[in-house]
Parts: sequence; structure tokens; C-alpha cells
Amino acid sequence: MTTSETSMPLLEMRNITAGYGKSEVLHGVSLRVERGEIVTMVGANGAGKTTTLRSIFGFTTLSSGSIWYRGQEITNWRAHKIVGLGLAYVPQDNKVFPSLTVRENLEMGGFSLPASESKTNRERVLDLFPRLRERIGQKARTLSGGERQMLAVARGLMTNPEMLVLDEPSLGLAPQLVASVFEQIQNVHDMGVTVFVVEQNAQRALEIAHRAYILEFGQIRGEGSGQELLADDEVRKAYLGEG
Repeated sequence: MTTSETSMPLLEMRNITAGYGKSEVLHGVSLRVERGEIVTMVGANGAGKTTTLRSIFGFTTLSSGSIWYRGQEITNWRAHKIVGLGLAYVPQDNKVFPSLTVRENLEMGGFSLPASESKTNRERVLDLFPRLRERIGQKARTLSGGERQMLAVARGLMTNPEMLVLDEPSLGLAPQLVASVFEQIQNVHDMGVTVFVVEQNAQRALEIAHRAYILEFGQIRGEGSGQELLADDEVRKAYLGEG
């Protein structure tokens, strides 16, 4: 990695206007994710959080702006090419293959790798998620909601990504499982993976964030460290149900 690469953000979105067809969802969104960070984006349902992530991977229509990774513009690249750069995307609703076993789901995550590398990566993620090792032969549909989310994250890690992008990882989970999800995110970060996560659960998301963005109606309305935003009275009133 060159000095110029390490001196710039790992991921940068510059003045992105995007949506689906003629429906515009994002209006001039700019953000950055530095190497080694956990960055979170919080906002109400419908604010444009998922669209932000989908824009990174080329799943939306960009009408203006640009997206950069490692100092290289990747605007409008196809998703498989972007994944090949070292990004992994875990969509919301723990989308796994229900009729496949845990092992087969992980193999799907590493299908583009040589067999030996896929096996090595599988063992690494099973060490991180020992519960999945215990259920390696079970069909994904037989797993609990928390276990399916665990499997979705593990499958995203099968390519040994530099950056993991997570969309609403706690969505639909029972409250007692939410803490486990954010512990998993912290563990992934501790492995050396940069993390960008969007979440409705502002309290949990801001607690683990080095930096965070507030998204409202497709625009960035606030930015700061996780602790700064947790201490902000307006943020606490709008997103934490206080005041």
C-alpha cells in the first residue's frame, strides 16, 4: 500500500444524489470512512440509509456525485468488481440461503476463491462464531434469528474483506439478541476489519462508533464521534426517545 493510499479515506462518497429510476432518495450525501474505524449512520426508517449503502455497490441510479475506494473512483462499477476490491456487503433481514446448510452458505460466500483459501477463511470465521461451528450441518432455515444474522456476517467475511458494510444488522431481532450482534461487530473490527454500519438502533450504534453520521430525508444532518452524538441533546431527543 502506497503512502498516498494510506493518507486518504478508505471509502469516500462525494455529494451523492441517487435513487431508483426517477425517484430521488439521496440529496448531496458526502461521507468518509477511514481505515480501522467503525463508522455508523443512524436515522429514522425511510431516511435513505439502505440507499446509501446500495449506492456504494452500484445498486442505485446516481444522478450526481462520485464514490471512491482506496483513492480510486468506483462510481457505477458493477457489484462483483467492487467486492473484488475488498468490500463485503451484508444486506438487512439476515439474507441467507435457507435451504442450504451453514457450511454451504459459507462456501457460497467464498465461491470465487481457490478451495484451499475458502477452507482457511471458513475455519477463521468459525473460530470467530463458534455457535456456527456447532451448527455447521444444519439448514439455515432451522437457525434462530440471531444465528442467521451471525451466518450472514460470517458469509460476508469469507472473502477476508478489508471493509465490511452492514445494513441494519439488529433489525427484527429480540432485544436480548441485539447486544450480541453489536458484540459481533466489535469482534470483527478487532480482527482488523474496517466497518461501516447503518442502524435504526441509534443507542447501540453510537456506542460502538468512532464516528457517526445522522441522516434525515436523504441528507446528512449531523456528524461527530459516537460519544459526541450520544451527548447531544437534540440527537437524544430525536433518536433515543429522551427529552
